[in-house]
Amino acid sequence: MAKALVIGCGAVASVAIQKIAQNHAVFKEMVIASRSVHKCEAFAAKLNSEHISVLAEQVDADHVENVVKLIEKHHPDIVVNVALPYQNIPIMEACIQTKTHYLDTACAEVRDQAGFEYGTQWVYHERFKEAGVVALLGSGFDPGVTSVFSMYAKKHYFDEIDTIDILDANGGDHGYPFATNFNPEINIREITLPGRYYENGSYKVVPALSRKHEYLLDQIGPKNMYLMYHEEIESLARFIPEVKRIRFYMSFGDAYLTHLRVLENIGMTSVKPIMFQGQEIVPLQFLKAILPDPSTLGPRTKGKTNIGCIIKGRKDGKEKTYYVYNVCDHEASFKETGSQAIAYTTGVPAMIGAALIAQGIWQGAGVYNMEQFNPDPFMDMLNKWGLPWVENFNPVMIEDYED
Repeated sequence: MAKALVIGCGAVASVAIQKIAQNHAVFKEMVIASRSVHKCEAFAAKLNSEHISVLAEQVDADHVENVVKLIEKHHPDIVVNVALPYQNIPIMEACIQTKTHYLDTACAEVRDQAGFEYGTQWVYHERFKEAGVVALLGSGFDPGVTSVFSMYAKKHYFDEIDTIDILDANGGDHGYPFATNFNPEINIREITLPGRYYENGSYKVVPALSRKHEYLLDQIGPKNMYLMYHEEIESLARFIPEVKRIRFYMSFGDAYLTHLRVLENIGMTSVKPIMFQGQEIVPLQFLKAILPDPSTLGPRTKGKTNIGCIIKGRKDGKEKTYYVYNVCDHEASFKETGSQAIAYTTGVPAMIGAALIAQGIWQGAGVYNMEQFNPDPFMDMLNKWGLPWVENFNPVMIEDYED
């Protein structure tokens, strides 16, 4: 039976924590740690049972030594990092020093510079290998499930994959004029970056939100999808070497984009510090403070998400198209976990990845992405733990295009 240390107590973490507590076959103990210890204590009080022992701790995960002390105090089998991407590197360092398995759900970032790439974490491969433990990167939905979807397709349906289009659509409505479905600072940084996609061995860059296509999606209808850069493009290009093109698209409504453009035009999305009344502040961090907290959106949000991959290639010399996706209901997610579907679709895969490592089903030593492991057990657990997937071998979309 495994012991997990969960670092973070936001919306995604709250789902991962509850799912770990539900998985009695794997997890017997859990420690929940974040800066806001009262949130951790509330979950510990709620989830402690005859099946699992749950403790709360306070930690500032910006500093390696703090995380090392926490790990040495509790000796977990795996650290589940569902904190901010800024904290990936110090938590990884602590796991190397203590020889503890590590998992995160998103690529590492730095506070004073928008952007991200897996190279900042792949460089730790040899050190994790020497420590004899696994660092599993991106065990969320996208990245995460979308990578597993692609490798499942490669294993079962394709000899060669030519193109992968990842579609992340949210058909939910929370009723606010403007709010983000996960951490506003991280969300807005991603959206305002230039669009980037992989094609014929290199990356093509286009202005942010400059390419739009409409897709007809199961249970949520037609959605405008905008090309963005996302970290699984980088790992998929590395681990499916024959692929010719990978693109990532996310849905945004017109009202959301209008608000975002205004905020960007007046400088509120900047990550560069400014002086205000004799004090240095970062505009985006100030904006985050006044926007609705994503963890409060659950009871307000109605509708569904649809996230999946359209994959094209060949099998036995014949052209083939395969579409695999999940539809997740905001209200059902809230009823189960108190969080809306965006957090649910990230928190559930975090638990699944942790369980596969803890059981030794996914094993190794070094830094790994989801694409490097057998997709089948992960796909089976998605169905079991609340994220069932659908296959379509003849997808009909509103626009089938080749840019």
